[in-house]
Amino acid sequence: MDIENDGAAGGASRPRLRTETLEMHIVTSEQTSPQEDRPVILLVEDEALTIMDLGDVLEGGGYETVQCASAERAMSILQARPDICGLVTDVELSGKANGFDLASSVAEARPKLPILIVSGRAAPDPARMPEGAHFIARPCSGEDILDQLRRLMPC
Repeated sequence: MDIENDGAAGGASRPRLRTETLEMHIVTSEQTSPQEDRPVILLVEDEALTIMDLGDVLEGGGYETVQCASAERAMSILQARPDICGLVTDVELSGKANGFDLASSVAEARPKLPILIVSGRAAPDPARMPEGAHFIARPCSGEDILDQLRRLMPC
């Protein structure tokens, strides 16, 4: 595990995980095919425990997940995986773009793809929400997200 200091003011520093390491550990293969024709969900979240827990809930609910921690990586995966039929993203992500930026890019690239944006920190700004995207506020359970995703999914 790589740790780096965040350079906090006053000489004190707090350790934090390097996002490159986190990204490497939670991304699943971009080249795998769907397991048993299960719908594939692109899950984008930069908190390792959250993405693992939510991934388990979605997979237990009948979906296959492809997981990553940044919007930039998510767009790359989306281009490589035409079988992805839904997006669940947090707002605060690793990298330069956030979940709202990702949702807008995905809505433009794949207009019919169901998009679910999840956040406990950022309120949904209607101007930043792409048409057809849905927002769910935290705190919520993985089951709440699964239920909302099922309502959005055509498959």
